[in-house]
Amino acid sequence: MKKQRLFLVLLAIWAIYPLNSSYAQQSGNGPRYKISPAPDAWYNDVDGLRLGLRLRGRQPGTVEEGPHRLDMGIWLGTWLPDYPVSYYLSFIEPIESLTGFNSEASLQLISSFRTGWQDHGIGFNKRWQPGFDEMHYTELSFFLRAQHRFDMEYVPLPVLWQKKWLSLMDLHLRHQNDNGLGRFVIKNRVTVNVPLDHDAFIRYAGSYLQNIRFGKGLGLKSRLFAGISSNNTAREYLFSTAVATPVNWMDSGFTRAKGTIPKPWMDAGNIQLSGGPNLRGYTSQDIKGALNGTPYLYTSILSANFEMDYPNPMGHALKSIPIAGDFIELRSYLFFDAGTSPGITSLEESRTLADAGAGFMLSVNIPDYLGKSRGFKIRYDIPLWLSHPGSENNFKYRNLIGIGAVIDL
Repeated sequence: MKKQRLFLVLLAIWAIYPLNSSYAQQSGNGPRYKISPAPDAWYNDVDGLRLGLRLRGRQPGTVEEGPHRLDMGIWLGTWLPDYPVSYYLSFIEPIESLTGFNSEASLQLISSFRTGWQDHGIGFNKRWQPGFDEMHYTELSFFLRAQHRFDMEYVPLPVLWQKKWLSLMDLHLRHQNDNGLGRFVIKNRVTVNVPLDHDAFIRYAGSYLQNIRFGKGLGLKSRLFAGISSNNTAREYLFSTAVATPVNWMDSGFTRAKGTIPKPWMDAGNIQLSGGPNLRGYTSQDIKGALNGTPYLYTSILSANFEMDYPNPMGHALKSIPIAGDFIELRSYLFFDAGTSPGITSLEESRTLADAGAGFMLSVNIPDYLGKSRGFKIRYDIPLWLSHPGSENNFKYRNLIGIGAVIDL
């Protein structure tokens, strides 16, 4: 049976893979649509080496503002697990009557079946931007989604998940602008589960981010976070203290399945995926609690994160590199995080947790045509002090690798 599936997959890949580097649908006036393929490979402990193709479809001469925008990937797990074929698809179609210059409205179709997780949805996106000013904008997204964790073998921490279908309404609003202190970002997200195979729930997560610059190399970045959800919220949508909500682990290829990052590193609590309250010093406690079957999950939590930038000679040297310096940044900062629960729901953190230390973040970023970040951010954080260290000393040398920025502005 596995050989038959392998043959069908190879046949499908051969059928869609063009003989040249791109395929263009022709018309009398030249190509109307261009599909560009690229090989892709990744690894996890269930699929083994996952090989496949990424396909990008655009009208010639357009980037992200044209019609019929297709982004797709199809892969084969070379260890031939129970579900060897996986895919991801996003198709965006602008709505001309609601679209202005750099203020697009669009319909989007998404479908994903990979690493034991499927997510299918259709939604509406709208952006408002004044002229060429990409730093000032408002974005709204509304999606109807169906999600299902169908294979726990991929999950590094199964206790954080349940296996019932979720049928969701998801509303996301982001606003970025400047005030008297500097640039700020407001994020609001409301998720509602309409019961099909699971209890109804409603969840809200919101944050306010502020960037204050004092001079060359000096600045303060701050973030306020609030999360609240109803009692029946699915486990993958509950809040942790230190790391991103479990469902958000699916947004990163590094944390989508066990083994991409060596599992001993994850189990030791040395890897932190940014998101949620972001009390980074408590990553080890979060991970160890989940491994022991008693995860720290909450229906409501509040937090504050602060990062004080200071000059870094190495960062200055990277910035001075011709061309590459425009895309590479090395930040050095001191940080302080604190958080607790407001005492209004059933799953609460009764203590006020805090941590402090120093960190460094390397970011490689090639912005898109709207100025949005494209690349990666990786941190090395040293939480030297914890208010509630468990059996450890309050002051201790601890270190972790962080994926993604805690304060992304």
